Amino acid sequence: MSHKYEGGCAHVHTHSDHDPIDNHECHCNVCKSVTGQHTTHVAFFNHGDLKVDHPEKLKRVPFNASNPDGPLEICLCTECGGVVMLDDKQKRIRVAVPNIMGYDASFPAASYHAFWDETKGYDKPNDGRPVHSGLRPDFVWPTPS
Repeated sequence: MSHKYEGGCAHVHTHSDHDPIDNHECHCNVCKSVTGQHTTHVAFFNHGDLKVDHPEKLKRVPFNASNPDGPLEICLCTECGGVVMLDDKQKRIRVAVPNIMGYDASFPAASYHAFWDETKGYDKPNDGRPVHSGLRPDFVWPTPS
């Protein structure tokens, strides 16, 4: 069966038939250190909207090494070590990073830039998308599921 969005690795698959509730290009230092990318395309899904077929095959590690008790965990496949998703211990969101987590190139482009500030040491993005110092101002964290 085909889903609107599908990702994961050969052993653990994620999917959603719902659009992300937030889809941004992240400039935060945690994403930079975790991915090694200058910026990271990040999509938030409501926690219940992004399904995982084999949660028992996931190893969970803190997303933010400086805040190991924070809400986000990186979920790695125990068989191949692939990064499958980020999971929120509070069950508000699940996060996909399309270019790392097995999504195809048709995944919608990020609609804005998040967590940019002048201390980053590079010019403010000027690709026509809004640029914010955090998440977009109208973003509301979902109620835990």
